[in-house]
Amino acid sequence: MLTAAAEPRHIEGNRRSPVRVVIYEDLACSDCANFRAVMDETLLPRFAATVAFEHRDFPLPKHIWARRAAIAARHFERVNGEVSVAWRRFALKNLREITDTNFNEYLERFAREQKADAAAAVKALADPALAAAVEQDYQEGVARGISRTPTVLVNGLPFIEKFPVEKIVKAIAAAVKESCQ
Repeated sequence: MLTAAAEPRHIEGNRRSPVRVVIYEDLACSDCANFRAVMDETLLPRFAATVAFEHRDFPLPKHIWARRAAIAARHFERVNGEVSVAWRRFALKNLREITDTNFNEYLERFAREQKADAAAAVKALADPALAAAVEQDYQEGVARGISRTPTVLVNGLPFIEKFPVEKIVKAIAAAVKESCQ
């Protein structure tokens, strides 16, 4: 079994890129859902070949099921990275319908739709290594001064909660250009 430090962090785009866009996200956060749409509609189509978009879990205490959603994302990363992306999208898309009470039902439904083991997904919620990996991301974020989601760092430059798409596109494009020099 992997240790917390060895648990996978989900990266979309070019894993080998020197340009890192680190995304502290909460899978029960409406602002994160909006940023996910920006990722899918603007950032990934333009920068997937040249940028590593690294997801960090930052479940806010006010979102009661967010920590479980992050643990589930880590579980699905072990199964298949694409299923992990799909889970992140699914949780964010359904965040208004998912509750503390029905979370496991949504998780099981998602797993079945992905042809993944639903019972294993629910069981993973109690996996101490996955929980420790989520907590490690959270504590790292706290140490960096992160308090709101999404907080997106483009080679260290912060974009917090709500920000114009044009500004983050400009920052990423500048980071890509700088990395080529």
